[in-house]
Amino acid sequence: MTGVAANLLPSVAALAVRTPRGEGAGSAVTFTDDGFLLTNAHVVAGASGGTADFADGTETRFDVVGVDPLSDLAVVRVHNPGAPSAPLGDADGLRIGQLVVAVGNPMGLAGSVTAGVVSGLGRSLPARDGRRIRIIDNVIQTDAALNPGNSGGALADSTGTVVGINTAVAGYGLGLAVPVNRTTRHIIGELVTSGRVRRAWLGVAGVPVPLPPPIAGRLGQRLGLRVVEVVPGSPAGIAGIYLGDILVTAGGEPVQSVQALQRLMLGPAIGTDLPITVLRKNAFVDVVTVPAELS
Repeated sequence: MTGVAANLLPSVAALAVRTPRGEGAGSAVTFTDDGFLLTNAHVVAGASGGTADFADGTETRFDVVGVDPLSDLAVVRVHNPGAPSAPLGDADGLRIGQLVVAVGNPMGLAGSVTAGVVSGLGRSLPARDGRRIRIIDNVIQTDAALNPGNSGGALADSTGTVVGINTAVAGYGLGLAVPVNRTTRHIIGELVTSGRVRRAWLGVAGVPVPLPPPIAGRLGQRLGLRVVEVVPGSPAGIAGIYLGDILVTAGGEPVQSVQALQRLMLGPAIGTDLPITVLRKNAFVDVVTVPAELS
């Protein structure tokens, strides 16, 4: 743990921001050598920049590069880079009981380190952007002590690899972190290159339902997503998806939850064919959708 702390502390900054609503504070972790830092969207919401203080006493201005409230992630860039970058890992490989270390700036106490274990995986956290709500899936639950100001800081495994960005305190002894994985890496890349995240839209709403036992046994898949709403004129409606259909696969991937479908609805899906298999009256039907950009 001491080695992890020594390696990560120089990479984590305390952020101070000022917005029309007042002053705010949080943490951020350096992930490139040229001064890009990762933090929470809610830490820098409404701000164009602020100041970043590092553990070695360096203070510098930063600009907000991009914010994505629907993943609660944001990228900022400091004016005077120099902090070492922390390696980003893959939270999909975490296991319950695994040791983790949280590094941040709780209650204005810069460079604070707490340790704990992964106490839960697969949690869901709602995120809102105006009237749009998205579920952040596979959120990491940890008992490492988190307090206000930890938001945006690093959650690392025992090798010092960043596997999450601390985002919320859910209760006494319970903290949550946005995972670093394939989906969030794509989001981070889009924030760096274009300052925003493009998302695709199908125009369906669904609820998970058990598949009939013979089909579940044949597919090795217990659940599907029953369609409870199809927006008229939407990509799903044009493709021929109807109320009562059960989505089984999309793009060759099993669809057992709303989150599974959400993971596919990122920039590369816009305007490209997305084959979907549905179960309709106990028969498989293949349709091809073309997701549109979510405005």
